[in-house]
Amino acid sequence: MSLSDTHRTIDAIWRIESAKLIAGLTRMVRDVGLAEDLAHDALVIALEQWPQNGIPNNPGAWLMTAAKRRAIDLLRRNKLRDQKYTEVAHNTDLYTEDDIDALDGELGDDLLRLIFMTCHPVLPQEGRVALTLRLLCGLTTDEIARSFLAAEATIAQRIVRAKRTLRDKKIPFEVPAGDELKDRLSAVLEVIYLMFNEGYSATSGDQWIRPLICQEALRLGRVLAEIVPYESEVHGLVALMEIQSSRFKARINSRGEPVLLMDQNRAAWDQLLIRRGLMALDRSQKLGRPFGSYSLQAAISACHAKAPTAAETNWIRIAALYEALSRVMPSPIVELNRAVAVSMAFGPAFGLQIVDELSADFSLKGYHLLPSVRGDLLVKLGRADEARKEFEHAASMTRNERERELLLKRAAECDSGTLK
Repeated sequence: MSLSDTHRTIDAIWRIESAKLIAGLTRMVRDVGLAEDLAHDALVIALEQWPQNGIPNNPGAWLMTAAKRRAIDLLRRNKLRDQKYTEVAHNTDLYTEDDIDALDGELGDDLLRLIFMTCHPVLPQEGRVALTLRLLCGLTTDEIARSFLAAEATIAQRIVRAKRTLRDKKIPFEVPAGDELKDRLSAVLEVIYLMFNEGYSATSGDQWIRPLICQEALRLGRVLAEIVPYESEVHGLVALMEIQSSRFKARINSRGEPVLLMDQNRAAWDQLLIRRGLMALDRSQKLGRPFGSYSLQAAISACHAKAPTAAETNWIRIAALYEALSRVMPSPIVELNRAVAVSMAFGPAFGLQIVDELSADFSLKGYHLLPSVRGDLLVKLGRADEARKEFEHAASMTRNERERELLLKRAAECDSGTLK
């Protein structure tokens, strides 16, 4: 394996294991900022040793071993932390290469504890979400900034302040109970939602989807639904993630290229996940509360899941659900999705009118899906030259290589007249 191939493999391993490492280390040192630093130290060691010695059979356990050794060395040197070091040394066994299940079991619960810790109300909402995306998804500040449609420097400051506050306030590493749990629930749901979205459509990199992140978000959602079964929006979010996950096999072709929803082979959709999602949506509805944002999005996904073919999709109902969603969760991104639904239900000219109004929204200035959607609508209206420019513009904005290839392909098809 070449050096570049090894580094790509290490990067992939890091994306898979980093959240578990940080969660386990936070349980150990009770400082999320220090835990992240220790995890990165282990990554640096891996980058130095693995190209020479080969990638270990259990890279996650190897990284945890390296990080814990660094933690113990650090605590040993720091006289102010003698008491904490004694506790760690007496109560923690080092991981070894033979610990095949080292990152399973209790550590899985640590991820949920980490989310609740970083979603503590002592932090502002924006700081909670940004920090958790950083820790659980391994996103860079730039990637998080693009998700928030905010400046990178703003996100960086939020993350630094959040880490400092958690350390200074000594926020416990636990899943709270009672009213305290309920107070944090909306932030926790938002984090799991954004975590799933990052896996479903990766912000950057050479993969269209990151299914392991989606699977972890879905697992956390299922655990949360067991903890708070009386919260309708928890079931709504689980329903949304179950149904969306059902499409994974159809979302990319054999070459790893994206396949858009209307072109997907619906026979490849996972019917078990769809049934689970519809059952979760039904549980949300039976709780008798008005649908919130997650349940409404799940209801939209259910419309697609129930349609035998793309042509049989109930776009009028989807447009109505997006209208309801725009009232519950006002957002230019929701409006952009509503524009797509309106165009499918009533014609592309109506959708284009909504999109053109959104073009004046400054928060969407760097959002590549705005020109992408506009290009789709222009194609349907027979304005191929304008559509090509929109696709090229969108391609220049995205950080995901697979998405860029798709957009450039659509732009080229505008010239050839083959795009529909």
